[in-house]
Amino acid sequence: MQTRKTLGRFSKWTAIVAITAATAGCAGGPMTTREKGAGIGALGGAAAGGLIGSAVGHPGAGAAIGGGVGLGAGALIGDQMQGREYRDRYYER
Repeated sequence: MQTRKTLGRFSKWTAIVAITAATAGCAGGPMTTREKGAGIGALGGAAAGGLIGSAVGHPGAGAAIGGGVGLGAGALIGDQMQGREYRDRYYER
Protein backbone atom coordinates (compact mmCIF):
# COMPACT_ATOMS: atom_id res chain seq x y z
CA MET A 1 0.00 0.00 0.00
CA GLN A 2 2.88 2.38 0.67
CA THR A 3 3.89 2.22 -3.01
CA ARG A 4 0.44 3.38 -4.16
CA LYS A 5 0.56 6.35 -1.76
CA THR A 6 4.03 7.34 -2.99
CA LEU A 7 2.93 6.98 -6.61
CA GLY A 8 -0.08 9.24 -5.97
CA ARG A 9 2.13 11.87 -4.36
CA PHE A 10 4.58 11.65 -7.27
CA SER A 11 1.78 12.11 -9.81
CA LYS A 12 0.42 15.09 -7.90
CA TRP A 13 3.79 16.85 -7.85
CA THR A 14 4.42 16.00 -11.49
CA ALA A 15 1.12 17.64 -12.44
CA ILE A 16 1.88 20.73 -10.33
CA VAL A 17 5.32 21.15 -11.89
CA ALA A 18 3.95 20.64 -15.42
CA ILE A 19 1.17 23.20 -14.94
CA THR A 20 3.57 25.71 -13.40
CA ALA A 21 6.07 25.27 -16.23
CA ALA A 22 3.37 25.64 -18.87
CA THR A 23 2.02 28.78 -17.22
CA ALA A 24 5.45 30.34 -16.80
CA GLY A 25 6.40 29.42 -20.35
CA CYS A 26 3.37 31.26 -21.71
CA ALA A 27 4.13 34.43 -19.77
CA GLY A 28 5.71 37.30 -21.65
CA GLY A 29 5.84 38.21 -25.28
CA PRO A 30 6.56 36.16 -28.37
CA MET A 31 9.38 33.66 -28.37
CA THR A 32 12.80 34.80 -29.54
CA THR A 33 14.80 32.97 -32.17
CA ARG A 34 17.05 31.62 -29.42
CA GLU A 35 14.07 30.19 -27.51
CA LYS A 36 12.61 28.65 -30.66
CA GLY A 37 15.96 27.01 -31.46
CA ALA A 38 16.25 25.65 -27.92
CA GLY A 39 12.74 24.20 -28.05
CA ILE A 40 13.22 22.58 -31.43
CA GLY A 41 16.61 21.21 -30.37
CA ALA A 42 15.23 19.77 -27.13
CA LEU A 43 12.32 18.04 -28.87
CA GLY A 44 14.49 16.69 -31.68
CA GLY A 45 17.21 15.58 -29.27
CA ALA A 46 14.73 13.83 -26.99
CA ALA A 47 13.16 12.01 -29.93
CA ALA A 48 16.53 10.91 -31.32
CA GLY A 49 17.80 10.00 -27.85
CA GLY A 50 14.68 7.98 -27.13
CA LEU A 51 15.10 6.02 -30.35
CA ILE A 52 18.77 5.36 -29.70
CA GLY A 53 18.10 4.56 -26.05
CA SER A 54 15.39 2.08 -26.92
CA ALA A 55 17.83 0.24 -29.16
CA VAL A 56 20.10 -0.36 -26.15
CA GLY A 57 17.28 -0.90 -23.64
CA HIS A 58 17.18 2.50 -21.89
CA PRO A 59 14.74 4.78 -23.77
CA GLY A 60 14.14 7.12 -20.81
CA ALA A 61 17.80 7.79 -20.22
CA GLY A 62 18.40 8.24 -23.94
CA ALA A 63 15.56 10.74 -24.22
CA ALA A 64 16.79 12.70 -21.19
CA ILE A 65 20.36 12.86 -22.43
CA GLY A 66 19.29 13.63 -26.00
CA GLY A 67 16.92 16.33 -24.80
CA GLY A 68 19.64 18.02 -22.78
CA VAL A 69 22.17 17.89 -25.58
CA GLY A 70 19.56 19.04 -28.11
CA LEU A 71 18.54 21.91 -25.84
CA GLY A 72 22.11 23.16 -25.61
CA ALA A 73 22.82 22.77 -29.31
CA GLY A 74 19.51 24.36 -30.31
CA ALA A 75 20.09 27.31 -27.98
CA LEU A 76 23.56 27.90 -29.45
CA ILE A 77 22.28 27.76 -33.01
CA GLY A 78 19.30 29.96 -32.13
CA ASP A 79 21.62 32.47 -30.46
CA GLN A 80 23.75 32.71 -33.60
CA MET A 81 20.66 33.17 -35.76
CA GLN A 82 19.29 35.84 -33.41
CA GLY A 83 22.61 37.69 -33.46
CA ARG A 84 22.54 37.67 -37.26
CA GLU A 85 18.98 39.04 -37.24
CA TYR A 86 20.03 41.90 -34.96
CA ARG A 87 23.06 42.67 -37.13
CA ASP A 88 20.96 42.69 -40.27
CA ARG A 89 18.45 45.09 -38.68
CA TYR A 90 21.26 47.37 -37.55
CA TYR A 91 22.79 47.60 -41.05
CA GLU A 92 19.41 48.18 -42.71
CA ARG A 93 19.02 51.51 -40.90
